[in-house]
Amino acid sequence: MENLYKEIIAGIGEDVNREGLQDTPRRAAEAFQYLTKGYQADLDRIVNNALFTAESDDMVIVRDIELYSLCEHHLLPFIGKCHVGYIPDRKIIGLSKIPRLVDAFARRLQVQERLTKQIANAILQYTGASGVGVVIEAQHLCTMMRGVEKQNSVMTTSCMLGSFRRESATRAEFIALIRKQLH
Repeated sequence: MENLYKEIIAGIGEDVNREGLQDTPRRAAEAFQYLTKGYQADLDRIVNNALFTAESDDMVIVRDIELYSLCEHHLLPFIGKCHVGYIPDRKIIGLSKIPRLVDAFARRLQVQERLTKQIANAILQYTGASGVGVVIEAQHLCTMMRGVEKQNSVMTTSCMLGSFRRESATRAEFIALIRKQLH
């Protein structure tokens, strides 16, 4: 990968031997491997049996989980927040596992629509919840830095499964709670 970055830098007309660029191919390769480390993520190891018996069947929400991903079309970042909610069906998942699952999918070449669905399906798979809702709001550098160059556009995607899809009141409660500013 380092050699390929060297070719890319030379391809834009830069001198790969210039002092500031001498180590750039190595650094860029390391950065790209880090930004796509989700391909090596083992979801079972992430969850690590952190599933606990719960007597509650009230909605659980983790909001404002920051996420960083790379658009699979231009290899440019998109950055935003993920909100996850679920209704337990006898099992809850450890709190830290939800952001870790978000990262496992975000740290891949992605489109936001698929990312949203992958997170929702993983939460459902591991918890057996009666319903799951995931909303992602993100800014895409591919629309900010190139193309239409719209700096303030935000893309919102959602995936509602189970009771979040079937029951409008459940969905509305979730949306209201992730929008609420708690102080």
